[in-house]
Amino acid sequence: MKWIIPKQLNFKNAFADCQRMFKARRVQQVFGLDVGTSAVKIIQLRSDENGYTVTAAGMAAIDVKVTSDRRGESVSKAIQECVQSAGIQTKFAVCGLCGQETVVRNFTLPLLKPEEMTGAVELEAKQVCPFNADDGFVDYQIVSRTEKEVHGYLVVAAGKFLRDRSKSVKDALLRNVLMDMDGLALINCLRYCRENETGPAAILNVGSSCATLAIIGGDNIPFVRDLNYAGKAIVEHLALQNSVTPIMVSGAMKEDGDSSGSDLDIQCNLEEASHKLISNVAETLYYDAVRRKSELVGKIFLCGGFALVDGFADLLKSKLPSETVLWNPFDKIHCAPSAPCADMLRDKGPAFAVAAGLAMRQI
Repeated sequence: MKWIIPKQLNFKNAFADCQRMFKARRVQQVFGLDVGTSAVKIIQLRSDENGYTVTAAGMAAIDVKVTSDRRGESVSKAIQECVQSAGIQTKFAVCGLCGQETVVRNFTLPLLKPEEMTGAVELEAKQVCPFNADDGFVDYQIVSRTEKEVHGYLVVAAGKFLRDRSKSVKDALLRNVLMDMDGLALINCLRYCRENETGPAAILNVGSSCATLAIIGGDNIPFVRDLNYAGKAIVEHLALQNSVTPIMVSGAMKEDGDSSGSDLDIQCNLEEASHKLISNVAETLYYDAVRRKSELVGKIFLCGGFALVDGFADLLKSKLPSETVLWNPFDKIHCAPSAPCADMLRDKGPAFAVAAGLAMRQI
């Protein structure tokens, strides 16, 4: 398995060098594996002169009722079910990570000798990690340099988190050949979908336990933040407001229909329940604008499983400070209408953005 960081954000020819972590063999056929809190999503793509085409896709639920010590077993089972239902033949998976046990941060360091750079980056990682970086995996990419300093970004993942994810993949009888960050995979996917569009833009992927905000700027350095207030927290807030269980709220939320017939007043309380997420996103966008010494990003591309909840996308469109659109990558990535997964990707495509970005990685 390798750790991956895209070289100067050239996402069609991604840079990967992690020999100090895991030794990987060269493979050609891979698929993107997005393991969330409540579901597994898989995408496999074919690339040719016309761009990307979906060859397989699938989704499987993770049993969230199991105890924490059986979580890995539940994830492995869901991965196996997903691979089987999608009809994927290769065993080579490209996996993503996100959440409070991962970090993507920019850095500026003095111009150092190559043999000194790794130690300097690892020291920088210790300063920004909310967890013990000594037990984590660190990698970095230099984007630009002057006569006196270098600019780049680093990624860190907690050791246990990465090892647990790798074990779940292995127990599903697959090979985890490459590890990526969800935020970088999202940028990878959006860069392809935007083609020749320029200017800063943001991607907001709202899942169950984590919302990832990834920003494409003009400096070729990604800005990624994982927010721990996401779908699950919103559901719990709604449950409290309605004096019911979170399961009842989840049942009342229709991802592909209208929940107005429910006895629960979901829409009325959705704005209040989502206020913290909206505030966190807005604050991060303003911080990024100050960091870049520029205006706010012009557009936010909203995706993720929770983005499909009835009324949620419209709420964010009205409350966030930049134009917000619900983004389905498969409006650009071709999928034959006759393909078994065509209907699913048309209806639930925003939930597969991370998996699509992972599937675009080249090994």
